[in-house]
Amino acid sequence: RTANTERRKRITMARQVLLFICLLSLSSVRGQVSYSIPEEMPKGSLVGNIAQGLGLDLKRLKSGKARVFSGDSTEYIELNKERGVLLIKERIDRETLCRQTTPCALHLQIILENPIELYRITVEVTDINDNAPRFIRTEKRFEISESAIVGSKFVLEKAVDADIGRNGLQSYMLEPNDHFNLKIGNHADGSKTVEMILQKPLDREKQENMSLLLTAVDGGDPVMSGTVLIHITVLDANDNAPVFTKAVYKAVITENSPKGTSVISVSAVDQDKGSNGQISYSVSNNIDRMSDMFHVDEKGVVTLVGDIDYEISKHYQIDIEATDNGGLSDSSKIMLDVIDVNDNKPIITVMSKSTSIAEDSPPETVIAIISANDPDYDSNGQVYCRISENIPFIIQSTSSDFYSIVTESNLDRERESGYNISVICADEGSPSLSSSVTLSLQISDVNDNAPVFERSSYEASIPENNTPGLSIFTVRARDADWNQNARVSYILEDSSVNGVSVSSYASVSADSGVIHAVRSFDYEQIKDFQLRVIAQDGGSPPLSSNVSVKIIIQDQNDNAPQVLYPVQNGGSGVAEMVPRSADVGYLVSKVVAVDVDSGQNAWLSYKLQKASDRALFEVGAQNGEIRTVRQVTDKDAVKQKLTVVVEDNGQPSRSATVNINVAVADSFPEVLSEFTDFTHDKDYNDNLTFYLVLALAVVSFLFIVSIIAILSVKCYRWRRERMFYKSGANLPVIPYYPPLYADVGGTGTLQHVYNYEVCRTTDSRKSDLKHMRPTQSVSSLDASGTQTLTHVQREKLIKDDYDDQVRFCIIIIIIIIIIIILLLSLSSLLLLWLLWWWWCAIAFCLFF
Repeated sequence: RTANTERRKRITMARQVLLFICLLSLSSVRGQVSYSIPEEMPKGSLVGNIAQGLGLDLKRLKSGKARVFSGDSTEYIELNKERGVLLIKERIDRETLCRQTTPCALHLQIILENPIELYRITVEVTDINDNAPRFIRTEKRFEISESAIVGSKFVLEKAVDADIGRNGLQSYMLEPNDHFNLKIGNHADGSKTVEMILQKPLDREKQENMSLLLTAVDGGDPVMSGTVLIHITVLDANDNAPVFTKAVYKAVITENSPKGTSVISVSAVDQDKGSNGQISYSVSNNIDRMSDMFHVDEKGVVTLVGDIDYEISKHYQIDIEATDNGGLSDSSKIMLDVIDVNDNKPIITVMSKSTSIAEDSPPETVIAIISANDPDYDSNGQVYCRISENIPFIIQSTSSDFYSIVTESNLDRERESGYNISVICADEGSPSLSSSVTLSLQISDVNDNAPVFERSSYEASIPENNTPGLSIFTVRARDADWNQNARVSYILEDSSVNGVSVSSYASVSADSGVIHAVRSFDYEQIKDFQLRVIAQDGGSPPLSSNVSVKIIIQDQNDNAPQVLYPVQNGGSGVAEMVPRSADVGYLVSKVVAVDVDSGQNAWLSYKLQKASDRALFEVGAQNGEIRTVRQVTDKDAVKQKLTVVVEDNGQPSRSATVNINVAVADSFPEVLSEFTDFTHDKDYNDNLTFYLVLALAVVSFLFIVSIIAILSVKCYRWRRERMFYKSGANLPVIPYYPPLYADVGGTGTLQHVYNYEVCRTTDSRKSDLKHMRPTQSVSSLDASGTQTLTHVQREKLIKDDYDDQVRFCIIIIIIIIIIIILLLSLSSLLLLWLLWWWWCAIAFCLFF
């Protein structure tokens, strides 16, 4: 197993060399650098300044997460990103790494990310003389007949030196060499044979046993060597050595052949007879330990005893020896070619990959770089890769065995949030073998979707007379994005309804989208209104959409019917006249009513609530028409009174009543004589009677108080006038002199005479003085300065005072008449009553 592992390593190294040669010609390689180092350098030794060699900045090495990819399980070289240099990570043994292959090189890749870049590095490992030539066995024994002729040859074991070139095996020395010389032979394949040639006949009687020392020397500095001790036993008389029929045998074998498979048959001929002519075959031991892989029997048939693998070795060189019983031998070589079988699946290595990618990434964005190789040969090692179908990714071959996975088209996270990309690599063998690897890729969100409402428009309803703050409707918008980009907020768009901002009608909750009523609605004032709600996400920049919402106000039965005809005036309706000759179905009148509500709340029905004669009239339930249901007779009363109820169809229903007076007569005077009685009907309206009585009492009270006040004032003034009249001759009249005026001429009279009207009261503080124009008449004064009124003058003063009182009474009467006229609209009874009091008041005033 250890040998197989080493063989696999050697094959992998050989493939790396071939891969390096191929990669040197690729146009996609960003750069390549070669270094040469000796083997066996200690750990941490400097290989080269990779940053300087590739022209990269140290910051780029750090930000790009630079790393070394060797493609092998053993990593000999490591990258120091801080210094930008390549260092020895593990001790390199050129012999283990490349064996005899030259040149021996490590092929590395420097991988950078963000963006992804690939650089090729070749490190050639040079040989040092660290291996001495050595022999597989430390001793070799020969039994040589004394009859061996001069020139007989004896094949010696070859030494092996793992070094190459000058440090490899250079020469052999044999000591002592009295009877034997060394002969170095060359095979056609370049390998050497070491033969010991007898140059002097042997004499068993003189020397039966001999010991020789064979030394192998390399060309290194210092020189290193290996030895093997040769023991020779001299036998008696066997003078012919076996001879192979062919110097080189050629054969082929298919890899993975089972053990025991016959490879080839070899044969050798010995001219001796008897036991000296019996030949035995053997596989020579060497560094490749062919004896563990192949066995030859006594008949010369070579069979397979080990596992053969084309990937470990494509060719085998088997050294065969033929030895007779006398110790003479001959050697031959079997050149065995291995035929490849497609027994290896492609090996897929992910060199770099991205775990996530933005959904707005452009096409041909690289998301991963992989390598795929197959250790098989020819078509069995030709690999092609593909990815699973129906995904927006393609695979491109960037170079031999290297592939890039790139986006083929635009991505959409809302359609697919992630992909599992299966990469399948298959060879061209028959049957084909394949391997696969799955790469997981997440699509990161970009705010590229605006919120979308569930419907293009909404319509909601709310009953009128609602409570402010009542929830009307809920709008919903969905955003196909994720996280913050999908967080939706609702905003009420500013607009006006009937000249008023829509925000005074409704509001919307920013988080839930619930629309609330701001005010209480009245269907009779507004039946519907529209608003627009904006849905905005939380992206940057934010995206939004809007939707129209129509709010319909639902009617409630909050208005009673209104009677348009007949018009009700003070609780008494206009009388309709029906002739006594009216036939059945005669249209007496029609009640016309409306309801400001709508729908069934405005569907009106009419019914007769009360009637003087229910058998005479009926009301149409739908049209409100009052018609006779029988023939009018002379026995029917002239005056008929109907009460019609108008109801709507609401829940609960509302109603209104209307009173209709119907006169059954053929002439207008008859109707007039009876019509006045309608106002005295106590059953017509009890409430109206109450208010009439109350009004009469109030007016009567006010009138009596006014009369008492007038009489009191009148009596008081009459009494004072009488007292003034009786003592009028003795009361002096105090003349009034204007200021700054003096008596001129000693006559005691004024130059100009002024008249003054004086209004006096019992309280002197409330007296008034009115200045009049000057007159031509002058009153004469007596010597004492006083003026005595004559009888005529006193009578004139009394008469003027009486006239003033009459005028005052007339003003009071006019005021009472105006009050009475304003109250005439109450009823005819009140009018008659007031007329009686009016005549009484006039008579009273005239009397006084």
